[in-house]
Amino acid sequence: MNIIKVIPCLDVEKGRVVKGVNFINLKDIGNPAEMAASYQEAGADELVFLDISASHEDRATRVDLAKACRKACSIPFVVGGGMKSLDSVSEVLDAGADKISLGSAAVRSPQLIKEVSAKYGPNRLVVAIDAKKLRYSKAGTKGKWEVYINGGRENTDIDAIEWARKVENLGAGEILLTSMDCDGVKDGYDIPLTRAIADVVSIPVTASGGAGKVEHFVEAVADGHAQGVLAASVFHYGQINIKEVKEALREAGYEVSL
Repeated sequence: MNIIKVIPCLDVEKGRVVKGVNFINLKDIGNPAEMAASYQEAGADELVFLDISASHEDRATRVDLAKACRKACSIPFVVGGGMKSLDSVSEVLDAGADKISLGSAAVRSPQLIKEVSAKYGPNRLVVAIDAKKLRYSKAGTKGKWEVYINGGRENTDIDAIEWARKVENLGAGEILLTSMDCDGVKDGYDIPLTRAIADVVSIPVTASGGAGKVEHFVEAVADGHAQGVLAASVFHYGQINIKEVKEALREAGYEVSL
């Protein structure tokens, strides 16, 4: 049985950790490096750092902030946002990231997935998929969810399930799957979406968006077939702690790190 990872996420904008609901109405939460250190102390298995406005603002990743977080913690560290070339990926990895996450850039340039995977290996490459459920049927639509980029601002009209298959074939080692519909709402992960993606790929899928209580994390694994569970709001505000999540997963029969 795979070890289930419990992962806090730092959404960073203008040098600060922020959090909103459905990708909007962002509120300041705190200093990225300080929060990175606190999450290591809290028992996080991994830390995700997303420069959420980099793609929209057409700028490079805030490598200085990534370095500060890396200095503050030693747990596996994933950085995403703003990387559009192999050189920019190399810069972030050189800054101390264990893995990089490609979202918008992967959609715009799928070849970049193949290049990064070839140079650094699939185990250092996460592809982030931000997906939203269709509100109405459209001619030619195959599935129920579409991929969004630019921090959720732009609909690509790409079917999320087909995209997941493609990124695996191109060399992604993991998928970070965020439900835009559930993000920050705290009513639970989008289980149908998570399961639909996890069941068509062989690489690990981390569920993101919607955790509101401990039971939701267990549901994402048991019913959504996720191998990682990511959250922000409930961890940032102290409503749930990482040890509680791990204990619930352990009681449900899943293996977690101590």
